[in-house]
Amino acid sequence: MKKLLERLGKFFVPDPGSSRWTYILPYLTLIIVFVILLAGGMYGWEYSNSTSFCGTACHTMPPQSVVHADSPHANVTCEECHIGRASFSNQLLRKTQGLKETYYEIFKLYEYPIRATALRPARDTCEKCHLPETFAHDSLRTIKHFASDEANTETTTYLILKTGGGDEREGLGKGIHWHISNKVQYYATDPLNQEIPYVRVANDDGTFTEYTDVESGFDAASMDESQLKDIDCTTCHNRVTHNFEVPTESVDQAMAGKLIHPAIPSIRAKAVEVLSVKYETRDEAVQAIAAVEEDYKTNYADFYSQNTGIVQAAVTEIQAIYDRTVFHDQEVDFTTHPNNLGHINSPGCFRCHDGKHLNAENEAVRLECNLCHSIPIVTEPKDLVTNIEINSGGVEPESHLNPNWISLHNQSINESCVGCHTIEGMGGVSNISFCSNSACHGNVYTYAGFDAPALREILKTQIPTPAPAASPTGGGSGYNGAIGELFKAKCGACHGDAASGGLNVTTYADLMKGSKSGAVIVPNESAASLLIKIQSEKHFFNLSANDLDLVTQWIDDGAKEK
Repeated sequence: MKKLLERLGKFFVPDPGSSRWTYILPYLTLIIVFVILLAGGMYGWEYSNSTSFCGTACHTMPPQSVVHADSPHANVTCEECHIGRASFSNQLLRKTQGLKETYYEIFKLYEYPIRATALRPARDTCEKCHLPETFAHDSLRTIKHFASDEANTETTTYLILKTGGGDEREGLGKGIHWHISNKVQYYATDPLNQEIPYVRVANDDGTFTEYTDVESGFDAASMDESQLKDIDCTTCHNRVTHNFEVPTESVDQAMAGKLIHPAIPSIRAKAVEVLSVKYETRDEAVQAIAAVEEDYKTNYADFYSQNTGIVQAAVTEIQAIYDRTVFHDQEVDFTTHPNNLGHINSPGCFRCHDGKHLNAENEAVRLECNLCHSIPIVTEPKDLVTNIEINSGGVEPESHLNPNWISLHNQSINESCVGCHTIEGMGGVSNISFCSNSACHGNVYTYAGFDAPALREILKTQIPTPAPAASPTGGGSGYNGAIGELFKAKCGACHGDAASGGLNVTTYADLMKGSKSGAVIVPNESAASLLIKIQSEKHFFNLSANDLDLVTQWIDDGAKEK
């Protein structure tokens, strides 16, 4: 060792009178070593930030790695989300936090299933690429579904997604991204943020409005304010990169792409059934799924003999779905990591928008389809045209303006609905009218508060009463009697203070003054009256036949005020 040190000393400090190269060589060696170390360090840094390193170096990571490769962020490296885009020094500082995970990994101190608990704030990660305050226009969503019947009946659900965003000062600040443009906080009582009994919304004047789940028994006064969380991107988009899809969704997607062919009888039901079972081992699951082919050999012998290839391909795809959604070693499956987008398979939006989070005035965080998307429209392959109704504002009935409207909806249906909506097959799933929508009535909304007992008790006094029916003897036959009451009740929502088209029917003088098109009432001449002509055709709201007869008779009698 002593001789080695002496030689190194002579190498770096040559004797006087040595050759020029003897002096140059030590410095050249140091430069080469420095370059090698720098290049190696840079490569090591880049490799430690790579998806392959993050997904394979640790035996706990296969579940996240597999679904990441099939996600919208497949080309985004792990460090971009989990460390965030920043300077080298900031990234290095953030990365040192991984030493704790390394310690837990070495000494096996972790618990399954593993869940991320120390993510960077969305402003340091998601918002480096996505600016949520930017307004996004409405977009069409097309969702394929297959029924669990022998024919695997296919339907398509269309809806307009209202992403929104933007600044309220610019006339925007609406849609789904309203939650980001405005300060909204919530208090969760579970680690996965699935149970949210309390929501706080900041107002422009510096105050805030509190909403509490009336069924939870939560006392906001006892709340630890430090545990309030701001709504950000990941509050809703929590599984956008690592989504373990439920069997119904993964099978529907595979059938839509014909990886599982829809022509195979009952394949949707069988695939969902075998994927929904909790198996002790992967081998047991593979065998159970393989038995599906044997079932077709026995019970669909003729079909199987003629379509062996597509049946075998379906079985292979079902096994592939299982392998990317269930991981026995890490105790991960489609139930361990709920997806907060939507509201069917997990609480999602209904964590707050369930209709039972009320403020001090008993007004709910609105539970209403049209806030985030249009009313879903379901069609079948035989349907040539799909008509999607989009709420573009306009005038709504007073009952619809109540923040609790949807919770009251099933108790407040009356004859006034027909003025705006088609009602054939009301409450059914035939899709022959607005009120027989299978996307609404064909689902069980487990996480909504429609039948919450405490909510029902609170809302009893808010159930709207039907509009009064006009009567030829109800307070006189002039405008100041039945006719005026009829116009105010049936037409006043649009042709009242709003004066749509310039017509106000809530006073006799305004009615007789007419609209932008001129007079709408010609006394003694109902046939020449514009109001009768319009009401005799398809209008936004049509009077019933009896009501129209009553108005016609009033005009022919001289359209008197009293």
